[in-house]
This record gives sequence, structure tokens and C-alpha cells, in this order.
Amino acid sequence: MKLDQIALIIVVAMAVAWLVVFAGGMMQIMPYGFIVLIPLALFLWIVVRIVQQRLKNKEDDYYHKNIDK
Repeated sequence: MKLDQIALIIVVAMAVAWLVVFAGGMMQIMPYGFIVLIPLALFLWIVVRIVQQRLKNKEDDYYHKNIDK
């Protein structure tokens, strides 16, 4: 596994941990803190979709491997 992949995994894990703590804190501070979870869930869904589209895009992989040298 490359060092950049390990770094990305660590950054993503820290971001997820921060989001969990953030959401938990919002639930305790405000009585209707669960409202914050709706935009948070939408943001996470968009990020997951972007990553999935990038991983499935064969054209980008071709240009990355063959053209950008």
C-alpha cells in the first residue's frame, strides 16, 4: 500500500470521527440537534457519490496512466 493511500485513510478516519463527535455535540447542545444531521447526511452522501464516480471512471484512469507522464 502506498504512503499516499495510508495518509488518505488516516485523514478520512479522522474526518469521520470528527463528524461523529460534532453530531453528538449538536444533539446535546440543542434540543433539536438532529436537524443538523440532515445536511450532514446529505454532505456525506455527495462525498461518497463523488468518490464512487471517480473510482469507476475508466477514462480518467487511462489518462492518468498513459497520457499524464
